[in-house]
Amino acid sequence: MASILKSFRLLSDPTRLRLLRLLREEELTVAELQEILAMGQSRISAGLALLKREGLVTDRRVGKNIFYSADLPDDSPLAELVALAGSEIPESKRDLSALAFTLGKRKDKAAEYFNRLAGKFGRTYIPGRSWQALAHALLHLLPPMVIADLGAGEGTLSQLLARHAKKVLAIDNSEKMVEFGAALAREHGFDNLEYRLGDIEAPPIEDATIDVALFSQALHHAARPPRAVAEAFRILKPGGRIVILDLASHSYEQARELYAHVWLGFSEVELHQMLKSARFRQIDISTVSREKQAPNFQTILATAVKP
Repeated sequence: MASILKSFRLLSDPTRLRLLRLLREEELTVAELQEILAMGQSRISAGLALLKREGLVTDRRVGKNIFYSADLPDDSPLAELVALAGSEIPESKRDLSALAFTLGKRKDKAAEYFNRLAGKFGRTYIPGRSWQALAHALLHLLPPMVIADLGAGEGTLSQLLARHAKKVLAIDNSEKMVEFGAALAREHGFDNLEYRLGDIEAPPIEDATIDVALFSQALHHAARPPRAVAEAFRILKPGGRIVILDLASHSYEQARELYAHVWLGFSEVELHQMLKSARFRQIDISTVSREKQAPNFQTILATAVKP
């Protein structure tokens, strides 16, 4: 009973009553309460401290801001009293109007931020937003599939895919890469990831056993890229999909020596012709990234389906 009497005494002050009424409507900071009530910080902070001490208000810190909210169940007698007494305060309507205005400013501030990002969302740093994180999220959306990572190297991508795939076959013509990748797979406990030594132009995979055939920056290493694409068609199940991530055509000749590239990328027309000649359907090709630094490599994504 004493706590209820204390609460009554606390709420006999119009400022504290106004604070509690607002905080029942919305979680607010001291700065927002200052704006709504047109009062100084010290007066509002003192009122909040008393309300918090009596357990009528709680707070939480978000970065440099502290948000306050009422800790008052809607069906409690005190809540009914706050609603009734608060409505009799002359400033009641003004407070609610100012609250709506302040919350509108919150939304406008968020909208202004995203308006500034419009047209450059993918090219601007955003905390926590990375292609690696996005890849992990998207993999959860995929059904369990059998995937062939053709030209896998040590298999960093293969191991990422193996987290959600039914089975991943990582194919590479480097014995050292296959040994290293297989050891890493064992170390990480990937029972569904198998490394096989072989050429992407003749992958050691049975016909029509694969759901997705993936070339990730591998096709430009092939002596005969059309042959590699045709082999992907062979190993795919009907309805299976080929995915090619590779460089767009460029003139950076040093790539042959620096990165052992056989081909200086491919044009969209060249990739389309390879896929069409291999009898793929539903061909889709687009440029998905452009590097800002010289030699300004561009990455092409090509997908198609085996009928």
